[in-house]
Amino acid sequence: MLITRFSAILQQTARALLPAAVLCCAAFGQQRSSENSGLLYSDSTADPPAAITALPEAPTHHSFWDRENIVLFGTIAGLSAADFAATRANLQSGGKELDPVTRLFGRSTAGLAANFTGETAGVVGISYFFHKTGHHKLERLTSLINISASSFAITYDLSHRTK
Repeated sequence: MLITRFSAILQQTARALLPAAVLCCAAFGQQRSSENSGLLYSDSTADPPAAITALPEAPTHHSFWDRENIVLFGTIAGLSAADFAATRANLQSGGKELDPVTRLFGRSTAGLAANFTGETAGVVGISYFFHKTGHHKLERLTSLINISASSFAITYDLSHRTK
């Protein structure tokens, strides 16, 4: 019973992290400071810097469908399919869905599939939003949070199978 409560609290916390990350996206902005403007001073005590060395430019733009995102989204899709299969098997053998949102869709296989497909599409959409607004760290973090939550859900489903 304690495990079930802890799992429900953990799932609700994981679902609350994503909107919290969206609301504080300004804190993770990736713009350079204008006072430093990418220059490294070799002598910090001199009023005018004696020697100035330019730092290498960090890539400020990458393609949304770059290799890292393809791997992340592929992992999300695979884990979502595995979560769908484990959840469906548990529900068909008399188990109970603990997630209240998924419980609404879990009455049929098609509804359950739509839930997990929508979750995957939502993660890709939020990542794309962060990409377009220049928040590339949050773009990747969104995928990583979903991968963590899905991995936990699959582990929980498989460890609590009803036979």
